[in-house]
Amino acid sequence: MAAESAAFTPLTLPVLPLDDEVVLPGMVVPLDLSDAEVRAAVEAAQAAARSEPGKPRVLLVPRIDGTHAATGVLGTVEQVGRLADGDPGALIRGRGRVRIGAGTTGPGAALWVEGTRVDETVPDPLPGQVAELVKEYKALATAWLRKRGAWQVVDRVQAIDDVSALADNSGYSPFLSTEQKVELLETTDPVARLKLATQQLRDHLAEQDVAETIAKDVQEGVDKQQREFLLRRQLEAVRKELREINGEQDGEESDDYRARVEAADLPEKVREAALKEVDKLERSSDQSPEGSWIRTWLDTVLEMPWNERTEDAYDIRGAQSVLDAEHAGLEDVKERITEYLAVRKRRGDRGLGVVGGRRGGAVLALVGPPGVGKTSLGESVAHAMGRKFVRVALGGVRDEAEIRGHRRTYVGALPGRIVRAIKEAGSMNPVVLLDEIDKVGSDFRGDPAAALLEVLDPAQNHTFRDHYLEVELDLSDVVFLATANVLEAIPEALLDRMELVRLDGYTEDEKVVIARDHLLPRQLERAGLDADEVTVDEGALRKLAGEYTREAGVRTLERSIARLLRKVAAQHELGERELPFTVTDADLRGLIGRPHHVPESAQDPAERRTAVPGVATGLAVTGAGGDVLYVEASLADPETGAAGLTLTGQLGDVMKESAQIALSFLRSHGAELELPVGDLKDRGAHIHFPAGAVPKDGPSAGVTMTTALASLLSGRLVRTDVAMTGEVSLTGRVLPIGGVKQKLLAAHRAGITTVIIPKRNEPDLDDVPAQVLDKLDVHAVTDVRQVLELALAPATNGARPEVPVAAMGVPPRLSALGEDATG
Repeated sequence: MAAESAAFTPLTLPVLPLDDEVVLPGMVVPLDLSDAEVRAAVEAAQAAARSEPGKPRVLLVPRIDGTHAATGVLGTVEQVGRLADGDPGALIRGRGRVRIGAGTTGPGAALWVEGTRVDETVPDPLPGQVAELVKEYKALATAWLRKRGAWQVVDRVQAIDDVSALADNSGYSPFLSTEQKVELLETTDPVARLKLATQQLRDHLAEQDVAETIAKDVQEGVDKQQREFLLRRQLEAVRKELREINGEQDGEESDDYRARVEAADLPEKVREAALKEVDKLERSSDQSPEGSWIRTWLDTVLEMPWNERTEDAYDIRGAQSVLDAEHAGLEDVKERITEYLAVRKRRGDRGLGVVGGRRGGAVLALVGPPGVGKTSLGESVAHAMGRKFVRVALGGVRDEAEIRGHRRTYVGALPGRIVRAIKEAGSMNPVVLLDEIDKVGSDFRGDPAAALLEVLDPAQNHTFRDHYLEVELDLSDVVFLATANVLEAIPEALLDRMELVRLDGYTEDEKVVIARDHLLPRQLERAGLDADEVTVDEGALRKLAGEYTREAGVRTLERSIARLLRKVAAQHELGERELPFTVTDADLRGLIGRPHHVPESAQDPAERRTAVPGVATGLAVTGAGGDVLYVEASLADPETGAAGLTLTGQLGDVMKESAQIALSFLRSHGAELELPVGDLKDRGAHIHFPAGAVPKDGPSAGVTMTTALASLLSGRLVRTDVAMTGEVSLTGRVLPIGGVKQKLLAAHRAGITTVIIPKRNEPDLDDVPAQVLDKLDVHAVTDVRQVLELALAPATNGARPEVPVAAMGVPPRLSALGEDATG
């Protein structure tokens, strides 16, 4: 007991700090004495050893980031001399752990501390679990040493039986970090320390196994690539020899598609599909037809702008100015484009450019009559947004493959028009104009309108698949503008996917502005004239728009201006007219002839179509916009045939039913209207719509036919300045109809001043330009009786007026009821 207590008496030792290094008991390490702190500690130990027996002793303490550990190692200076590089050094052996106490004084410049030896005894014999632990550590250490080829160290490790010494032997392990070695140093229990050393060695071997596996896989991959490269070079050499045998030139060899695909900026799935096709191409022979198909497909894929996008111009005011400068009127579509740009800007500012894989595209349907600027508007929209513009003409397309593309197995297969438009634009976010979408047909080859359902659906078009490409194409950032003349010709499912914007035509003032700012400069250039040589004043332009043309758009107006300028240019070349020349409204007749469209209000009262009873003015919507429609009614002589209703003018079923309803209403309510309804029972009624070669259909002529029949029966004329539209029911109610804006624009063009519409169509007046409404007296009615009060002129002296039958070329025996107003 005395010897044991003496061994663990407090020690006073000089401190030898080790920066980022740890020495464990049992280790022998050389230290460089050129370091001042190391030299001071060794010299202090040597000075103390002169008065004590034994070798000089120091305390080896790890120092990490300037902080000393709480446990050190008692070390003895075995030898002082020169290191291998010639510098002075000392060989120090670790003896045991020391728990560091308070600092003290001692000889020399070193730091002296008091310490206490740590008890590291282990019971003998070893318990079973500890023996198994020793066995496991030795097996792991042996496996690691054999991998490194350190066979001479294996026997030394196997000869260690002491648990503490075996655990401290891990201090030689180069894979342990300084923190791990400090943890081993501060673990005073030998069994716990051996467990820790075993776990550290086990973790290292596991990491080493993973690293070896990865290195092996990498090496196998490199070997495979080298082997593949060698085989491909051999294959190229064989093909070159075959080409030389067949007399082919080296220039006919196809390009290196693999290198092109790998160098291209393609989406991941597209790249995978392209590389698969490259593999097929390399396996196929030069004579195989499949090779040419694959090359064409790869060329198409590589030409697509998969990741190319143009930056939108978010100058909202600037975009609005561009639209106003290039198109007069069309406020609805301009507002929609401005709203779209504003929303895109706000989404971009808030990082919402892509939501759920979908970008912020738009699908608009521009529906209106010809010549109002639908097609040219698409180019202006692209200009305002700073995007590329592509026009896709759909008129007459009857093959579904024109939209979705052909399967690659067909000879001459091509991608669809949508894919070709994207490729032509060179970006993934162009403005695509689908022109004349209402002219798309269908036959045994499929329905192109059905193929457009996915293209124009914002919820689906981010994963559009063309039959030719067979890879996903993102169309969600494309602005689609579809144009149409007739809304009813667009399939309902397709129309549901588009936002409808109506372009109902121009007013006369807007036409004058368009002619002055756009049409006239363009036609002057085409006629080879300068603006200072020929000028057309506003009065001439207004007369051209009002009397020489009568249309919703401006195409005929532009042709009239072109004809006018050609006439002036020809007269100048013939020496008949000097330039400069100003065209006034008085010059128009001498240059391009008489007007073609004189308003009814400007004609002689006796020559007007409503100058006899039985003729009423209606309003209709056609494919060319709104138009004025005249309805003529007459009663047959009772001696010439049976009673009944005859309809002429190539009418549809809906208009035929409207005529039957009008006749039935007058028969049942004629008495209260003070009409001689007996004539309707005994004599046949005939209703005719002039321009019989033009098909007519729709429900909006009911009140017009009722008014014409009432005028015929009462002998009262229909007012020349009145036009009407609306459907009538059997009870006399006036029901709502569509196309109010187009009809009012047509009435304005025709010189009508009073218009009758259904009461329930009053909200539609908000869409009519204010300058048109100011010149029209619009009456909203609910009952046909109100229509008759407004439309029929009062009878002369309370009696039915006489009709100049002799002037109309009919037998004088006909009564003056207006049955001769057949037009």
